[in-house]
Amino acid sequence: MKSLSKLGLPVLMLLFLLSSACSRATREDNSSRNQSAYSLVEVGEFEQLMAQKDNVLIDFRTPEETAEGKIREDAMTIDYTDDAVFYPAIAQLDKNKTYLVYCRSGRRSGEASKVMLAQGFQKVYNLNGGIEAWKADHPH
Repeated sequence: MKSLSKLGLPVLMLLFLLSSACSRATREDNSSRNQSAYSLVEVGEFEQLMAQKDNVLIDFRTPEETAEGKIREDAMTIDYTDDAVFYPAIAQLDKNKTYLVYCRSGRRSGEASKVMLAQGFQKVYNLNGGIEAWKADHPH
């Protein structure tokens, strides 16, 4: 009986470590599965996706930034920097639609894309380089 209790602690520790590793692997598998729906796309591909009429265009810049102009006037605007605006607006969106998102440089829209994926959105495309890349490719 004494030898069993001496073995019990190491066995329990081993089981705990194995279960932790399995749990972490499952989370990593799930997060990589979610990440596969989020795509970083270049200007040309973003433009092709915009041509598909059912895709929804979202500008995640501040109101001051969007006042300077948008990629397309019918783009939905959601201020990513204002949680009181961002989260309720995202909650109202149809998770089954395809979303084309951008901001100034692509960083905020990338973060917004991750939030959208975590909330169950299936297809989110982020413009690499944001509106700055768009402007560089479409000089006026």
